[in-house]
Amino acid sequence: MNRLFKTFLPILLLMVLLLAACGDDDAGGDGITLEEGKFVFALSGEYRPFSYINEDGELVGFDVDIGMAIAEEMGLEGEPYQITWNSIIPGLQDNRYDAIIGSMGITEERMETVDFSDPYYFSGAQLYVRGDSGIGSINDVDDSTEVAVAEGTTYHTMIQDHTTNIATYDSDVVALQALAQGRHDAVVTDRLVGLINIEEQGFDIEMVGELIDTERIAIAIRQNEEDLLAAINDALATIRESGVYEEINARYFDENIGEE
Repeated sequence: MNRLFKTFLPILLLMVLLLAACGDDDAGGDGITLEEGKFVFALSGEYRPFSYINEDGELVGFDVDIGMAIAEEMGLEGEPYQITWNSIIPGLQDNRYDAIIGSMGITEERMETVDFSDPYYFSGAQLYVRGDSGIGSINDVDDSTEVAVAEGTTYHTMIQDHTTNIATYDSDVVALQALAQGRHDAVVTDRLVGLINIEEQGFDIEMVGELIDTERIAIAIRQNEEDLLAAINDALATIRESGVYEEINARYFDENIGEE
């Protein structure tokens, strides 16, 4: 028995070391990211102009550029990761990426499962309709009004206070397109997303009423990853001070969305 134990002891030690190393990788190790030298951040790719696939098949947009700028400031290689919105928080918790930079609004419910950075832009929920709808504001919405929203968003939760007649899509942009095609009575989405898609996609719809509410949009990470959170907040502050944020903002918007 002693001879066998001595024979297999080195193999057992090697297996323990390998298992320990794998465990460190899954948990992020002692570093601030899952993969050394990389900062992988998730977004839907279906939220133009914040994240979308361009004519060349590339994942681009405001969120992509902000993520890449933050990664560069942290001395890391940025890598956007496209995933459906409904799966984006579970994917973060499963260690598939380091952060969510996907226009996620801070809510109390989400704060139970993720930690948020300082806000990186501010916007709000807006009601969009066709010109002949007769709807002038959210106060005109009731159970006779079919409203389309992106499933799993704050807009999906919000509209339930006004109507039970709700159609859901994987994408806000697809919901807007369906509205323009006459398939629904209204859409609730981000004000900026609606305006940009009216301009760039030519949707024959319009926004009505005041903002339904305002949102602080931030970067989500797994809870209790203080080093990563501090690094992201420092990088975000630096790109604001250096003018990089302003340059990115100007590529997509005619207004400064970084100010509340």
